[in-house]
Formats: sequence, C-alpha cells, structure tokens
Amino acid sequence: MRLIFIWAIVAFAIDQMSKVAVVHILDLKTRLALDVVPPLLNFRMGWNRGVNFGLFAQDSDVTRWVLIALALGISGWLVHWARRLPRPIARVSAGMIVGGALANALDRVIYGAVADFLNMSCCGIQNPFTFNIADIFIFAGAFGLVFFADETKKPA
Repeated sequence: MRLIFIWAIVAFAIDQMSKVAVVHILDLKTRLALDVVPPLLNFRMGWNRGVNFGLFAQDSDVTRWVLIALALGISGWLVHWARRLPRPIARVSAGMIVGGALANALDRVIYGAVADFLNMSCCGIQNPFTFNIADIFIFAGAFGLVFFADETKKPA
C-alpha cells in the first residue's frame, strides 16, 4: 500500500509544481502561448471544464463538482482494489493514476477547471489539444495496470 501512496504523492506534487511554474511563474494564464521547441513542444493555456478533450464540458458548477466527486470516488476505489495487487509495478501504476486524478480534481476546486498547458505537434500534423503532467501520469498508470495488474501471474 505504501507504493500506491508514494507514487500518488509524487504524481500529485510534480503536476502541481509544473502548473505553478508554467501557469503562474511563466504567466501562461495571461500570455496564453509560449513556444518551447516548436512544433514538438509548446505551452498553450487551456482550461478543461469537461473530461478528456473537453468532453461533457458544460460550464456549470454541477458538472464541476460531479467530476470532482467522481475523481475522489474512483481514486478511493482504485486504492482499495490495488492494495492487493501482487506486483509492485501494478501498485506504482495505480498510485500514478490516483495522484494524477487528485491533482486534476484540485485544479477543479481551485480554478473551476483543469489547467492544461502542454501541446505537442509533429510531422505537419497540428494538434489542437492541450494536456498536463497529471494526464501523463494517468495514462502511464493505466498502461501499467493493463500490462501488470493480472493477478493470475506470479509477482515480478
């Protein structure tokens, strides 16, 4: 269970520190755009009021609080479920998801939306979407659970 909490804290802290640095210190909330290594990496301010890619993004407080409650509920269930996983890497993966989900939930509490700022494009394809570090942790954690949470296999 310790691995779940350690990685949840790591994911949460890295995400929140990145948002303080980019959104506030670099003042992306006012500047709205900053090219870092174009077109591969750019900072573009995005406020996601919905789920993934702005899905279900009604601008209402009800949606905001439902998404916060959903993140808290799923995180609690995931901790309960993952604590019995035999592989440490699976518990690390669960912790990354929990930390990312709670970081995005905190954004909804503080800002009313999730602060997204990473934008990546390549090879002539212009990506209109933004994401954040918490999203990376959630994706990596989900990937890890898909491949390492099989409880029928021996622990690594």
